[in-house]
Amino acid sequence: MDQLALAPHDHGEPHQPLLIARDLKKHFPVKGSGGKAVQAVDGISFTVRKGETLGIVGESGCGKSTLARLLLYLLVPDTGELVFDGAAVGDGITVGALRRHVQIVFQDSYSSLNPRMPIRDSVAFGPFVQGKPRGEARRIAREALARVRLDPDLFGPRYPHELSGGQKQRVNIARALATGPRMVILDEPVSALDKSIEAQVLNLLRALKRQLNLTYVFISHDLNVVRYLSDRVLVMYLGRVVELGPVEAIYARPAHPYTRALLASQPSMDPGRRIEQPPITGEPPNPISPPAGCRFHTRCPFAEALCTSVDPPLPLWTGPPSHIAACHLADRMRPARLT
Repeated sequence: MDQLALAPHDHGEPHQPLLIARDLKKHFPVKGSGGKAVQAVDGISFTVRKGETLGIVGESGCGKSTLARLLLYLLVPDTGELVFDGAAVGDGITVGALRRHVQIVFQDSYSSLNPRMPIRDSVAFGPFVQGKPRGEARRIAREALARVRLDPDLFGPRYPHELSGGQKQRVNIARALATGPRMVILDEPVSALDKSIEAQVLNLLRALKRQLNLTYVFISHDLNVVRYLSDRVLVMYLGRVVELGPVEAIYARPAHPYTRALLASQPSMDPGRRIEQPPITGEPPNPISPPAGCRFHTRCPFAEALCTSVDPPLPLWTGPPSHIAACHLADRMRPARLT
């Protein structure tokens, strides 16, 4: 039987979230600043349900990629807790065991591959490190390459410089699948590809998710791609979560002014929907010393006095249909429907 087709066994309850992040923080000290630090991720909490795709969006520099590395402990959180399928990382489950269940695909497909290693060996390396005999690891690599629609006999002996960008990204996806993960973190996996290849890779990711019963965390700045692939969307701004909810609810009735601005900034082919004024102006605040109160109030056209002094909390998750926003004006913003 094809090893990659085997459905992984749940260790917890079937309706238990696969991953829970609680108050994750990661600050990077700045030399010569008197103890100041860049607040890349500053108190983020969310859950990832089994079998779903959670999309993460936000401007460049908001902390998306830092968060992805925290989820895999490529960066160690300053504070906070990760729980994978009911087991706390570092207590109930080791970091090594977490990485056997969770893999990541990075944005830069070329630098992710060893230029001196044939493709088949790059893909087989993960199973080999996990204890598979060399022959078994290469067999798994062949299956993984076939999964991503690359002929193992044709592409296996090649080196990364002999492949196109789309082919290299398929190799990275195959390498992630070769270890039999339950979750895959996709950090801007198609942003460097042209649109025709991007569509092929996105359809491949959707097919693999169904075939292998995978859970995705999908990070992108392309809002259309996130809508196509995701079940729920998490919106980040300056190191924090500002909105979280089902994808159609987020796109139809955004409850946070920042989310509204992001959606309004999408280019449109309809002349009647084109805008002449930018939906959001100004630069994001300095992440070393973010403003008091709501971090978006310096750019928010709806900001009130309360927003400048009181930091709006993100309401607790209340169930499957939950749509929450960290905004004092969320109740007033939500009724408006974007078409």
